[in-house]
Amino acid sequence: MRIAVHVTPRSARDEVAGWRGGELFVRVRAVPEDGKANTAVCTAVAKALGVPKSAVDVIRGGASRHKQVEVEGVTDADVVRVFGRPPEGSG
Repeated sequence: MRIAVHVTPRSARDEVAGWRGGELFVRVRAVPEDGKANTAVCTAVAKALGVPKSAVDVIRGGASRHKQVEVEGVTDADVVRVFGRPPEGSG
């Protein structure tokens, strides 16, 4: 399962804050250096979905706020159950 993600590094807390357009909005405390923010994004998404951290990987946008993550072992229905549906017309 691939999910488009918009990341805000250096936030007050690590959290998945819902949909922002067609992207899942994720805030992380980590700084965007040496892959620290990417690791924090993977951890936050994995925790929210109840999968191991190793099941989530940034596959595009490693140096950007706009990323695409791949999550193994989840379906569209799992994503909707946890995060809700993206807004209409956003995908």
